[in-house]
Amino acid sequence: MTDRRNELATNLAAVEERISSACAAAGRKREEVTLIVVTKTYPASDVRLLHELGVRNVAENRDQDAAPKAEACSDLDLSWHFVGQLQTNKVRSVASYADVVQSVDRLKLVGALSSAAVKAERELGCLIQVALDADAGTRGERGGVAPDGIDELAAAVAEAPGLRLDGLMTVAPLAGPFAGRQRAAFERMMEFSSSLRAGHPAANMVSAGMSADLEEAVGAGATHVRVGTAVLGVRPRLG
Repeated sequence: MTDRRNELATNLAAVEERISSACAAAGRKREEVTLIVVTKTYPASDVRLLHELGVRNVAENRDQDAAPKAEACSDLDLSWHFVGQLQTNKVRSVASYADVVQSVDRLKLVGALSSAAVKAERELGCLIQVALDADAGTRGERGGVAPDGIDELAAAVAEAPGLRLDGLMTVAPLAGPFAGRQRAAFERMMEFSSSLRAGHPAANMVSAGMSADLEEAVGAGATHVRVGTAVLGVRPRLG
């Protein structure tokens, strides 16, 4: 365990240096960017070590992995972020432990999350996941609503009992006009965020950037970066 703790500490320090350097280059304060460590496929023991090392925000993308892990770590002061595509039949479980659902991309999901949050007597933070590769009226390959659907979804979340509209999330697209242009993609997201805040001033969170492109996200103005591999190591192939 000591070896694993040292490995995680070393990796965290390297990621911290990258975020700090990116903030300095962008003229931003380090505290403007929150690191979320994506712990998917890794055990609860790693989550506990990360907590020891100062991590307070962790993310999961599959409820069947996240629910038992959150339960095993329920004694820790952690914020759990759900970042995967979410099916409505998993909403009740996710609403029992997640503090923020970053992958809200359709009206049906808003209704399901609202009902589950009210039943659980919890308030769920919600991010609208935006797919920069989606055409008007469609969803992206990896989830996310097309940009023209942001306002409708945001209004629905803002009005829904038990939900709190926190902002926007995106994944750098692999196709479309922004493919291979992460900085441009994230700058476009900041424009959407600015428009959203005009009607919803408190919805100022922008979750963008991962291990490979966190510098571009920080440079564009992201408030949260989601880093897995750079902290925990390369995930084993499943199957």
